[in-house]
Amino acid sequence: MPDNKPASRAFIPLNIAILTVSDTRTLETDKSGDLLAGRLAAAGHRLADRRIEPDDRYRIRATVSAWIADPQVDVVLTTGGTGVTGRDGTPEAVEPLLDKVIEGFGEMFRNLSWADIGTSTLQSRCLAGVANGTYLFCLPGSSNACATGWDRLISAQLDNRTRPCNLVELMPRLREQ
Repeated sequence: MPDNKPASRAFIPLNIAILTVSDTRTLETDKSGDLLAGRLAAAGHRLADRRIEPDDRYRIRATVSAWIADPQVDVVLTTGGTGVTGRDGTPEAVEPLLDKVIEGFGEMFRNLSWADIGTSTLQSRCLAGVANGTYLFCLPGSSNACATGWDRLISAQLDNRTRPCNLVELMPRLREQ
Protein backbone atom coordinates (compact mmCIF):
# COMPACT_ATOMS: atom_id res chain seq x y z
CA MET A 1 0.00 0.00 0.00
CA PRO A 2 1.45 3.38 -0.94
CA ASP A 3 2.43 5.82 1.80
CA ASN A 4 0.47 8.94 0.92
CA LYS A 5 1.25 10.90 4.09
CA PRO A 6 3.30 14.06 3.69
CA ALA A 7 5.40 14.97 6.71
CA SER A 8 4.26 18.59 6.51
CA ARG A 9 0.87 17.93 8.14
CA ALA A 10 0.40 17.38 11.86
CA PHE A 11 -1.69 14.35 12.83
CA ILE A 12 -5.17 15.14 14.23
CA PRO A 13 -6.32 12.63 16.87
CA LEU A 14 -9.99 11.65 16.71
CA ASN A 15 -12.42 10.55 19.40
CA ILE A 16 -13.63 7.07 18.48
CA ALA A 17 -16.37 5.01 20.14
CA ILE A 18 -16.50 1.21 19.85
CA LEU A 19 -19.67 -0.87 20.05
CA THR A 20 -19.45 -4.66 20.14
CA VAL A 21 -22.70 -6.33 19.15
CA SER A 22 -22.98 -9.72 20.82
CA ASP A 23 -25.30 -11.79 22.97
CA THR A 24 -22.38 -13.62 24.58
CA ARG A 25 -19.29 -11.40 24.83
CA THR A 26 -18.23 -9.38 27.84
CA LEU A 27 -15.49 -6.75 28.12
CA GLU A 28 -13.20 -9.55 29.36
CA THR A 29 -13.90 -11.78 26.31
CA ASP A 30 -14.27 -9.13 23.61
CA LYS A 31 -11.21 -9.80 21.45
CA SER A 32 -12.48 -7.77 18.49
CA GLY A 33 -13.26 -4.73 20.64
CA ASP A 34 -9.84 -5.06 22.28
CA LEU A 35 -8.17 -5.24 18.88
CA LEU A 36 -9.92 -2.09 17.64
CA ALA A 37 -9.22 -0.21 20.89
CA GLY A 38 -5.55 -1.16 20.68
CA ARG A 39 -5.27 -0.21 17.01
CA LEU A 40 -6.89 3.19 17.41
CA ALA A 41 -4.72 4.00 20.44
CA ALA A 42 -1.58 2.91 18.59
CA ALA A 43 -2.56 5.21 15.72
CA GLY A 44 -2.81 8.16 18.15
CA HIS A 45 -6.60 8.40 18.44
CA ARG A 46 -8.63 8.50 21.68
CA LEU A 47 -11.19 5.95 22.85
CA ALA A 48 -14.30 8.07 23.48
CA ASP A 49 -16.48 5.22 24.78
CA ARG A 50 -16.79 1.47 24.55
CA ARG A 51 -19.87 -0.66 25.04
CA ILE A 52 -21.33 -4.07 24.39
CA GLU A 53 -24.96 -4.41 23.31
CA PRO A 54 -26.88 -7.59 22.50
CA ASP A 55 -28.03 -8.35 18.95
CA ASP A 56 -31.06 -6.10 19.32
CA ARG A 57 -31.46 -3.48 16.62
CA TYR A 58 -33.20 -0.99 18.90
CA ARG A 59 -30.50 -1.11 21.58
CA ILE A 60 -27.82 -0.86 18.88
CA ARG A 61 -29.63 2.09 17.31
CA ALA A 62 -30.04 3.85 20.68
CA THR A 63 -26.34 3.57 21.52
CA VAL A 64 -25.17 4.63 18.06
CA SER A 65 -27.71 7.49 17.98
CA ALA A 66 -26.39 8.84 21.28
CA TRP A 67 -22.84 8.82 19.91
CA ILE A 68 -23.94 10.51 16.66
CA ALA A 69 -25.55 13.27 18.73
CA ASP A 70 -22.48 13.67 20.95
CA PRO A 71 -20.21 16.40 19.51
CA GLN A 72 -17.24 14.75 21.26
CA VAL A 73 -17.52 11.55 19.17
CA ASP A 74 -16.00 11.78 15.69
CA VAL A 75 -16.18 8.13 14.65
CA VAL A 76 -18.16 5.04 15.64
CA LEU A 77 -16.82 1.54 15.03
CA THR A 78 -19.12 -1.43 15.48
CA THR A 79 -18.08 -5.05 15.44
CA GLY A 80 -20.51 -7.94 15.12
CA GLY A 81 -24.02 -8.46 13.85
CA THR A 82 -23.20 -8.05 10.15
CA GLY A 83 -23.80 -11.65 9.06
CA VAL A 84 -26.91 -13.27 7.66
CA THR A 85 -28.18 -15.28 10.63
CA GLY A 86 -31.49 -14.54 12.32
CA ARG A 87 -30.23 -12.16 14.99
CA ASP A 88 -27.64 -10.29 12.89
CA GLY A 89 -29.14 -6.82 12.62
CA THR A 90 -26.38 -4.22 12.88
CA PRO A 91 -26.81 -2.92 9.30
CA GLU A 92 -30.58 -2.63 9.79
CA ALA A 93 -30.01 -0.77 13.06
CA VAL A 94 -27.43 1.66 11.70
CA GLU A 95 -28.38 2.34 8.08
CA PRO A 96 -31.57 4.34 8.87
CA LEU A 97 -29.41 6.71 10.94
CA LEU A 98 -27.04 7.52 8.07
CA ASP A 99 -27.20 10.70 6.03
CA LYS A 100 -25.01 9.05 3.40
CA VAL A 101 -23.78 5.49 2.85
CA ILE A 102 -20.17 5.03 1.77
CA GLU A 103 -20.76 2.22 -0.75
CA GLY A 104 -17.08 1.69 -1.52
CA PHE A 105 -16.30 0.53 2.00
CA GLY A 106 -18.29 -2.70 1.80
CA GLU A 107 -17.08 -3.34 -1.74
CA MET A 108 -13.43 -2.88 -0.81
CA PHE A 109 -13.76 -4.84 2.44
CA ARG A 110 -15.21 -7.87 0.66
CA ASN A 111 -12.53 -7.61 -2.04
CA LEU A 112 -9.77 -7.60 0.57
CA SER A 113 -11.41 -10.44 2.54
CA TRP A 114 -11.53 -12.66 -0.55
CA ALA A 115 -7.86 -13.63 -0.09
CA ASP A 116 -8.52 -14.83 3.49
CA ILE A 117 -11.97 -16.40 3.38
CA GLY A 118 -12.87 -16.85 -0.30
CA THR A 119 -16.54 -16.92 -1.20
CA SER A 120 -17.55 -16.69 2.46
CA THR A 121 -16.92 -12.95 2.13
CA LEU A 122 -20.28 -12.60 0.35
CA GLN A 123 -21.94 -13.15 3.75
CA SER A 124 -20.42 -9.93 5.11
CA ARG A 125 -22.87 -7.06 5.25
CA CYS A 126 -20.31 -4.55 6.56
CA LEU A 127 -21.34 -0.96 6.14
CA ALA A 128 -19.97 2.57 6.40
CA GLY A 129 -21.50 6.00 6.26
CA VAL A 130 -21.80 9.42 7.80
CA ALA A 131 -24.48 10.84 10.11
CA ASN A 132 -24.41 14.37 11.52
CA GLY A 133 -20.71 14.64 10.65
CA THR A 134 -19.89 11.39 12.51
CA TYR A 135 -18.37 8.56 10.49
CA LEU A 136 -19.60 5.03 11.17
CA PHE A 137 -17.99 1.72 10.23
CA CYS A 138 -19.81 -1.56 10.87
CA LEU A 139 -17.40 -4.50 10.82
CA PRO A 140 -17.94 -8.24 11.22
CA GLY A 141 -17.34 -9.70 14.67
CA SER A 142 -14.17 -11.69 14.03
CA SER A 143 -10.81 -10.28 15.08
CA ASN A 144 -9.39 -11.03 11.62
CA ALA A 145 -12.18 -9.03 9.97
CA CYS A 146 -11.62 -6.12 12.37
CA ALA A 147 -7.89 -6.18 11.64
CA THR A 148 -8.55 -6.17 7.89
CA GLY A 149 -11.03 -3.31 8.18
CA TRP A 150 -8.86 -1.15 10.41
CA ASP A 151 -5.43 -1.91 8.96
CA ARG A 152 -6.31 -1.86 5.27
CA LEU A 153 -9.14 0.68 5.01
CA ILE A 154 -10.23 2.68 8.04
CA SER A 155 -6.91 3.79 9.58
CA ALA A 156 -5.71 5.61 6.47
CA GLN A 157 -9.02 7.40 5.99
CA LEU A 158 -8.98 8.54 9.64
CA ASP A 159 -5.52 10.05 9.21
CA ASN A 160 -5.63 13.65 7.96
CA ARG A 161 -2.18 13.19 6.41
CA THR A 162 -3.48 10.63 3.86
CA ARG A 163 -3.45 12.08 0.35
CA PRO A 164 -5.08 12.76 -2.00
CA CYS A 165 -8.03 12.82 0.41
CA ASN A 166 -9.29 11.47 3.72
CA LEU A 167 -12.44 11.59 5.84
CA VAL A 168 -10.93 13.83 8.53
CA GLU A 169 -10.87 16.77 6.12
CA LEU A 170 -14.63 16.40 5.72
CA MET A 171 -15.50 16.44 9.43
CA PRO A 172 -17.23 19.74 10.21
CA ARG A 173 -15.61 20.05 13.66
CA LEU A 174 -12.12 19.61 12.21
CA ARG A 175 -12.27 21.50 8.91
CA GLU A 176 -10.79 24.65 10.39
CA GLN A 177 -7.73 22.84 11.83
